[in-house]
Amino acid sequence: MTLLYKSDPARGAEWARLLAAKAPDLAFRIWPDVGNPTDIRYLAAWMAPDDIMAQFPNLELLISVGAGVDQFDFSKLPPELPVVRMVEPGIVDGMVEYVTMSVLALHRDLVPYIAQQRDQIWRQIRVWPASTRRVGVLGLGMLGEAACRKLAGFGFQVAGWSRSCREIEGVICYAGPDEMTDFLGRTDILVCLLPLTDETRGVLNADLFAKLPRGARLVSSGRGGHLDQDALLAALDSGQISAAVLDVTSPEPLPTGHVLWNDPRVLITPHIASMTQPETAVDVVLDNLRRHRAGEPLLGLVDRKRGY
Repeated sequence: MTLLYKSDPARGAEWARLLAAKAPDLAFRIWPDVGNPTDIRYLAAWMAPDDIMAQFPNLELLISVGAGVDQFDFSKLPPELPVVRMVEPGIVDGMVEYVTMSVLALHRDLVPYIAQQRDQIWRQIRVWPASTRRVGVLGLGMLGEAACRKLAGFGFQVAGWSRSCREIEGVICYAGPDEMTDFLGRTDILVCLLPLTDETRGVLNADLFAKLPRGARLVSSGRGGHLDQDALLAALDSGQISAAVLDVTSPEPLPTGHVLWNDPRVLITPHIASMTQPETAVDVVLDNLRRHRAGEPLLGLVDRKRGY
């Protein structure tokens, strides 16, 4: 049985080195060197081939090399094929670092200070303690919960929203559509860590921005499809949103000359908030292969009805 890797070849080489040491009996190949396609039982990929079962008729498990699965077209995947998300700790740690960095940057007005530096302006902005700032995290999955816990440690008033009820020590939890307005109304800095589904596509829109306190700030580090970029620009122009940190856009990268590139109220990073770390990812994959062979529950198994 063979595990095929279809993503960044440089990271694939790291996987090969690690798997040779940890699982020398596991056959491993890196796309496009697939060998005999009928030997492929497991596929670890960012983008899956459209004709996946025609290419690999004996495929038993599809593994996303990232935390999300919205890049897969499930209509082209057989319903009986299990799909798992990457749940390795490196992804969590990286996202927590990025969210913490971004929230602190917005809290301490780094975005306007960068703009002031460009214009050689020396102007102080009032400093407020973290205890006066209300942070809200959209999405309380593995990433959102970890981010909430870290932010609470800085003294922020932290709340989170999810589809279903959650309990997190030190965090005010809201759930469901009926509690969204109350959640937004108490949020000075909004962090979006939702999965991208049909329900959440375009969720960061004019209606949502209008429910935030005037001058609120935004961290968008889920998927570019969450954000209505025109609505963000309008909210920035009106003062409803005062600053934003965007790690994801639509499309990626933004076209040359796009207005967001040079907007002094926006800080953009190139989808680097969190990356799979080969050292820990390989351990999670090997555990899931063992679980699959033993008929045990898989880590990160995707519920196709929910889309994550």
